[in-house]
Amino acid sequence: MGREMDAAGLKVMAEPLEQAVTAALRDAGASEASLFDATKAMMHASRHGVDSHGVRLTEHYCNMLRGGRLKRDPQLTVTRRGASSAIVDGDDGLGHHAAYRAMAEAVALAREAGIAGVGVRRSSHLGAAGAYALAAAEAGCIGFATTNTDSMVALFDGAARFHGTNPLAYAAPVPGSRPWLLDMATSSIPMNRVLLHRSLDAPLPQGVAADAQGAVTTDPHAAEMLLPLGGTDYGYKGAGLAGLATLLSAVLMDTTLDPDFIPMYGGSDISTPRNMGHFFFAIDPARFAGSDVFAANITRYLGALRSAPTREGGRVMAPGDREWDEADRRVVSGIPVDPDTVRFLRL
Repeated sequence: MGREMDAAGLKVMAEPLEQAVTAALRDAGASEASLFDATKAMMHASRHGVDSHGVRLTEHYCNMLRGGRLKRDPQLTVTRRGASSAIVDGDDGLGHHAAYRAMAEAVALAREAGIAGVGVRRSSHLGAAGAYALAAAEAGCIGFATTNTDSMVALFDGAARFHGTNPLAYAAPVPGSRPWLLDMATSSIPMNRVLLHRSLDAPLPQGVAADAQGAVTTDPHAAEMLLPLGGTDYGYKGAGLAGLATLLSAVLMDTTLDPDFIPMYGGSDISTPRNMGHFFFAIDPARFAGSDVFAANITRYLGALRSAPTREGGRVMAPGDREWDEADRRVVSGIPVDPDTVRFLRL
């Protein structure tokens, strides 16, 4: 099945892995349109080394489809709210489906107005936000994607969960090259990475998580909350950025605030929709200094960045370089799959 076992565990080539994910979602009843988008987004994450948001989430989504939290055949609707704004109703389906639709709408509106914002209501977990920012860049626009999620990150100097991991993702087209891509959680790490470390029984890095009393821990089994980006000294920065994601995705869209979410994991209720919100914008460079000018400038900028002086043994990278390098490696070596997902997908 295009699989290889090494010291890091099972590695599977992209094509058979994608087929296994598609088959699992189809078996759980997902419509072809929604499973296509969910598979695309998960494979984006797994190809680029964002394993916490990759194919390991297939089992969770299948459970939610079978339990009724996610509609199997959501009927998306788009409502224009202004010359450069719109709302997508996700109809409580797979969040990836609504997210790709919203970004496509943002790009179309940006072609007319220069910049456009599109919000999503009645959605669900969308995986790696970078997948949707990248979709805008591939269409020639600068893209932004964000969402708020259920509480799992302490506030700066806090000892209880408040914000979600609340990612911010940006991407921009680069002529003759792969896009500039920044995809970051506003927490120290995503909670899915804690779950991945639990599955692998591997310790967490220092300063990224805390136990139930708010004490910093490296034990993934003891971790009850994450620390905001910046950790114990500068976490006010991450906490502020997390609030920005909530402002755009929930406050602006009249959807669920972080502390009010039904937990993604661990609860007994898998039938009630979570009314998750997302927010996207797209900028068309042609409507500003011009596409050709933008292309020349970003090429010059990235050339200067990558040739900047480095520390001994270091390498300066632009956002996305690490992920594109990892994607190239995984084309050859395969995609690592954790033991729980190997069992679920029957790899």
